[in-house]
Amino acid sequence: MQPLKDKVAIVAGGTRGAGRGIATELGAAGAIVYVTGRTTRTHQSDYNRPETIEETAELVTQAGGKGIAVQVDHLDPEQVRSLIARVEQEQGRLDILINDIGAEHFAEFDKPIWEVDLERGLRLLRLAIDTHLITSHFALPLLLQKPGGLVIELTDGTADYNNGHYRQALIYDVAKNAIIRMAWALAQELQPHGCTAVCLTPGWLRSEMMLDSFGVSEANW
Repeated sequence: MQPLKDKVAIVAGGTRGAGRGIATELGAAGAIVYVTGRTTRTHQSDYNRPETIEETAELVTQAGGKGIAVQVDHLDPEQVRSLIARVEQEQGRLDILINDIGAEHFAEFDKPIWEVDLERGLRLLRLAIDTHLITSHFALPLLLQKPGGLVIELTDGTADYNNGHYRQALIYDVAKNAIIRMAWALAQELQPHGCTAVCLTPGWLRSEMMLDSFGVSEANW
């Protein structure tokens, strides 16, 4: 069964982690998945990680869908505009948008705001929030052309949990709570068009970065 057979999805930030997992499962459901990110086999991003968008696209195809890797810096409006134009030209539709771009590696936990590296913190905000806004701005006109479109915003923590728990870093706390509100606001704007937005938190994730942080691999997990 492939309930998303021939549906078209963009996974913005699909290089690794939750984005890679979601992209792969969309492929298993039969979707055509555009996997975007900055790290390719020939270009390294400031994450300085080995995972690439091409690897994720291959996993999508192996799972039963069609994976298409597109290098995009989602802070650059022209690159995002070009991505959406390509999707429209090649597929004529967009059914699912996954906004999973983040910058957890820039977070400085257990430091008060006056002790953090301000440039580093502002970079986190831009990657965690601006990228989502820019991507939605250009992608939603295509998604809205057919009812039933879905936007998924990825964050950390639920609204209830975050309301009572400090996330150990002011800038990180602001960024993750902003995404929850962003999804709610998007839902209001999409509802009249028969589309919706939700916010998803994966919780503790067996991601590549998490495995590395505990010194284990998939082989010995």
